[in-house]
Amino acid sequence: MSQNPDSSSSSSSTSSTTDYLRSASFSRPESDVDHVASASEFLLGAYDPAKLHPLADLGDKLDYLLLEDDKTNEIPGANSALPSRGWSDDLCYGTGTMYLSGLALGGAWGVREGATRQLAVSNTRLRINSILNSVTRRGTFIGNSAGVLALIYNGVNSSIDAARGKHDIFGSMGAGGITGALYKSTAGVKPALAAATFMSATAGIWSYIKRNL
Repeated sequence: MSQNPDSSSSSSSTSSTTDYLRSASFSRPESDVDHVASASEFLLGAYDPAKLHPLADLGDKLDYLLLEDDKTNEIPGANSALPSRGWSDDLCYGTGTMYLSGLALGGAWGVREGATRQLAVSNTRLRINSILNSVTRRGTFIGNSAGVLALIYNGVNSSIDAARGKHDIFGSMGAGGITGALYKSTAGVKPALAAATFMSATAGIWSYIKRNL
C-alpha cells in the first residue's frame, strides 16, 4: 500500500509549526509599557497631573464662565447694605426672615403671658402647660401675620420698582401703604387706613436704615 506524498508533507509542516510555537518566547519592548501610577504617588504629589488629562496643564490660560447667579440687582438704587439678586431674593429671604422673627417675638410674648397668668391651683405642670399654650397661640399668629405681610410687601415693592425703573424710599413707602391697606381691608376703612399708615412709615424707616448702614 502506497502513502500519499501530499498528506505526509502536510503532517510534517504541522508538526514543525507546533514545535516552533511551543519553543518560541514573545516579549514586549520595555519602552512600550506605560507606567501605572500608584496611590502613594497621587497622595505625595509626585505624579504629573498633565498626564491625567490634556487640559490639566492649561493653568491660567483657561477662561472661566461667569455665572449669572452672583449678579446683583441692576435697578438704580437697589444696591444697599443687603445685596440682592432680584425680586426672588427679596421675596424668599424677606418672607422667611419676617416669619422667623414673628415666631420668636410671639414665642417671647407667649412665655411672658403664660408665666404671669393667674392659675386656680399653683402647680408646675399647669404652669408649663399654660406657657406652652400661650407660646403656640401667640407665636403662630404673629409669625403667620408677619410672613403674609412680608410676602405682599415684597411682591408689591418689586412690581413698583419694575414699573418705575428705580428703587427709592418713596416706592418702599407706597408698597408698605398698599400692603397695610390690603391686609386690613376686610376690617373696614379706618383699620385699613391705620394699617396703611403704620406699614408705610415702617417701610420708609426700614428703607432709610438699609440705605445708610
